[in-house]
Amino acid sequence: MVEEDGCNSCLTALGALRVSLVDQLEGRIDSLLEILVGRELFTRDDREEVLCKLGARARVRTVLDILTCKGEEAAKVFLSISRHQQETQTHPQEGSTDQSVEYNKVKQKHKDVLSRRSESMLFYNTRHGEKILFSDHYVNLLLADGHQGLEKKRHEVLTFGQKRLSLQQKSAVKQKISPAELFSSAHGNRPVKKVLVSGVAGIGKTILVQKMLFDFGRNKSHLGFDFIIHMTFRDLNLIDKTVNFRELVLRKNRHLAKELDNILANDHKLLIILDGFDEFRHYRSCDVETFVTEPEEVGEVVEVFGSLMHGELLPNASVLLTSRPAAISHIPVGCIDRFVLIAGFSLTEVQDFFFRYFQDRAIAESTFAVVSANELMLTLCYIPAFCYIVCCILRESKDLCEEKPKTMTDIYVQYLVALLRSHTQARAEPFGREQGAMAAQPLSDVVLKLGRLAFQKLLEHQTLFYGSDGDVAALGGCSLVSTFLDKTVSQEPGCTEEVYSFAHLTVQEFFAAVYYAVTDDPLPDVLQHGADLAEGSNNGHLDLFNRFLSGILSERNANLLSRQVGLCCQKDKVDNYRQRIIRELTTVCESGAHILNHLHCLFEQQDPSLALSVQPKTLQVNVSDETLSQMDYNAIKYFLNLTKGEISELDLTGTGVSCEALRDIQPLLLRCNKLWLGENNLDMNTAHVIADVLHVSESITHLGLGWSDIGDDELLAISSAIGVKRKLQELWMEGNRVSYKGLLSLSDLTPNPLKTIVAIWNDLTDTDPYFFCPQESITVSFTEDGMWTAWGEWVYKRCEVSSNEKLLMVLRKVCNISVRCLEVQWAKTFYQQLSQLIRQRIECCTEDDMSRKLKKFEQMLNH
Repeated sequence: MVEEDGCNSCLTALGALRVSLVDQLEGRIDSLLEILVGRELFTRDDREEVLCKLGARARVRTVLDILTCKGEEAAKVFLSISRHQQETQTHPQEGSTDQSVEYNKVKQKHKDVLSRRSESMLFYNTRHGEKILFSDHYVNLLLADGHQGLEKKRHEVLTFGQKRLSLQQKSAVKQKISPAELFSSAHGNRPVKKVLVSGVAGIGKTILVQKMLFDFGRNKSHLGFDFIIHMTFRDLNLIDKTVNFRELVLRKNRHLAKELDNILANDHKLLIILDGFDEFRHYRSCDVETFVTEPEEVGEVVEVFGSLMHGELLPNASVLLTSRPAAISHIPVGCIDRFVLIAGFSLTEVQDFFFRYFQDRAIAESTFAVVSANELMLTLCYIPAFCYIVCCILRESKDLCEEKPKTMTDIYVQYLVALLRSHTQARAEPFGREQGAMAAQPLSDVVLKLGRLAFQKLLEHQTLFYGSDGDVAALGGCSLVSTFLDKTVSQEPGCTEEVYSFAHLTVQEFFAAVYYAVTDDPLPDVLQHGADLAEGSNNGHLDLFNRFLSGILSERNANLLSRQVGLCCQKDKVDNYRQRIIRELTTVCESGAHILNHLHCLFEQQDPSLALSVQPKTLQVNVSDETLSQMDYNAIKYFLNLTKGEISELDLTGTGVSCEALRDIQPLLLRCNKLWLGENNLDMNTAHVIADVLHVSESITHLGLGWSDIGDDELLAISSAIGVKRKLQELWMEGNRVSYKGLLSLSDLTPNPLKTIVAIWNDLTDTDPYFFCPQESITVSFTEDGMWTAWGEWVYKRCEVSSNEKLLMVLRKVCNISVRCLEVQWAKTFYQQLSQLIRQRIECCTEDDMSRKLKKFEQMLNH
C-alpha cells in the first residue's frame, strides 16, 4: 500500500494507485466495505450502491469513486484501513496457533481421502471387484503449451494423428510440461491461475487429473497447494436447483466442514479441478452476466461456474478445467491464463503401456511387435484409450480372425467380439452349431439394445445417459451392459442417479453404425443430409459413423458379425450402400469437390471391385485444407492405385505434405495433369522430389507452389527438371522467397513450354534486377486483367478460412507492397477486405503475442 506524506495528498495517491488497488482489494472488498460502514466512513446507502454492482472488481471501483467524492480525510482513513487489513493477513496473530494445528490435521485428512480415491485405475471393462493400481499402470502423457483451434471441420479423433506429430516435434525444442508445472509462469509474467487442458476423447484428460490427485494424496507437495477440490461436470449435471459453492464442496468432502471457512479464506492455496466441461449440460450457456461473489451466495450451477472462471468468486484460487475440443468455443477463454494440449503417448509410452498392461515382458514384446507391424493399429495407439482397446483385442482374439485388421471397422468389430468372449461364459461359436446359436442369441440382443441407445443419443449429440432415461431403462436386466458402458453413481439428498457413457466416443459411434446396419430402421431426417458421405457435417460429427457403417456393410465384417455375434446386415442396405459409394464417388471425381471422406468409406469396404466400378469422365482428387495423416494417405493410395489412366487434378493445398509423403505417392504424381502443392512448407528435399516427377512425367501441365516458402535454390532445382520433358505449361509460385535472380532460371522456358508464370508477392525488390527482362508470360505485379480480380477474391477467401498462424504467413508477404500497386482496383478492394479481416481477428484473439503481431500488420495496411 501507499505511504502517505505531506507532499502528496491521499486523494492523489488514490487516483495513482487505482489500477493496483483493484487487483489488491478484489478478494476482500466485502469485508473492507463492512469496516468502512462500521467506521461511519460509508453510509448504508453507500454500501447498497456498492453491492448492486456485479463482480468484485466493479465493487472496488465503485468504492474508489465514492471515496473520491468524500474528500481527502476519507481517502486517508481508507488507505490506513486497507493497509492494516493487508498486514493482518500477511502476519497472523499469535492466537491462531491452535487454528493452524487443526487446519493441518484436516489437510492431511483430505490428502488421505484423495489418496484412497485415486489409488485404483478403472479400466472400462474391469470385472466386478477387480482392482488395478494406478501406480502400476500410469504411463506418462505428452503435454504441450498451445491453444486448440476453435474451428472444427473434421472429427476430432481423425485430426489427432498429424497434430500429435507436430506437438512432439515442437516439444523436442520447447520445454516439456509436467503436471507439476501447469501453474508455473513460463516467463515470469502474470501468475497462472486458470488453466485449460484440452484433448480429443480418450487422450487422457481424466487420467491427468487422477495423476495430480494421486501425487497430492501422497504428499508430493510440488503443486504448492494446501487443498485440491475435485469436481466433475457429470456430477454437476445432476443438480437441478440453486446451490452455493460451499455446498458443492461438501457434497463429497464432508470431512472439510470444520475448516472450510479457513480453506476458502486462504484461496491462494486452493486448487479447484473441474473435469469434463464438454459433458456439462449447460456448456453452451457459460458466458453468464449474473455472478456470485461469496462461497455462501446461492446461484444456478452455471452461475457458480462462471463466477469461478471470471474470478468473481474466490479470485485468488487456481482452477484447472478439462475439455474436449468440441466445447472449447463455449468457454470464456478470455479468463484462461494458460492453454495446454494433451498429445497422448509417444512411441516409448506406447511400449511402456504394453508392458504394464500384459505384466509379462515376453508377451508384451510379442504383442507390441504385432502392433508395430500394423501401421493403422500403431497410429491409433498414440491415443491411450485406443491403446487399451488394441491391447484388449490382442489379449482375447488370438484365434478370432486369421486376417489382421486393416481398417478402423476391423479393429472395432474384433474389439466387440473380444470383449464378449472375455466377459461371458458363452463363447462366440459359429452359428452353424445349435449350442452356439443358443449361447450367442442373448449377445445379439444386448448389442442391439446398446446400438439403439448409441444411435438415438448420437442424433441428440449426447455422450452421457442417465438411468431415468427411457433408452437406458430398456437395458434393464442386461448382464453385459457393464462390459461396454462406464457407470458412475451420484447421490443427491433423497435420490440416487446412475450416469452411463460408452467406453469411448468412437465406441458409441461404432455401436450406432451396427444398429443402423442390422435393423430396417430408416435414417432419420436429421441425419439424411448430414450423413452424406461428402463431409458428414460441418464439424465432422458423422465422419466416423459413416466410415463404421461402410466397414460394417462390407462382406468380410458382415460375415464376422453374423458368425460371432448373430447379427445380420440388411441385404438391401448393403446393396444400396455399394451403389451409393459408386454414384457419389463418380460425381465427386467429376466435380472436384472434397473427396477424403468418400475415400475413407471406400477404404473401409476393402473391395477392389467397388473402386473399379467408379469410372468418372475426369478424375479430380481434392483433399485440400485437411492436415493429412498416414491413414489419409493410405485411403488416397488405395483408390488411385485401383484406378487407371491420368489423374486430371490432385489438390494437396494446405495438407501439411512432407517430403516423405510425396516420395510415398510419387508413382501417383506421375499420372497427374494438374498438381497443386501450395500452402505447404516445401524444403529443398521436397523440391528434389518434385523435380524427379518433372524429369519423367509425360502428363503434368500445371504446377502450383504458392505460399510454400521456396526460394531461388529450390526454384533452380525445379526449373532444371522442367526443361527435360518440357511439358509444364503453368507454374504458380506466388507468396514465396524468389528473387529476380531466381526468375532468370525460367527465362529459357518461356513462352514455350511455360505460357504462364505467376510470381506476385515474392522477394522481387532487388535494385538491380540483373539482366531479367519482363516477359508477357511472367506476372510479377498487379494488373487490371479480369482474371486477377477473380484470383484476388480467391486469395481473400483463403485468408478467411486460415488460422491466425497461417494468416500471419500470408500477411508477411502481401503487406510488403508499394503504393503504386494499389492503383489497381482489385488490389484496392483486396487490401480493404484484408484490413477488415485483421481487425476482426484482433477482436477475437485471446493470445497477447498473436494480437500484437496482427496489430502490427493492421498498422502497416492503414498507413
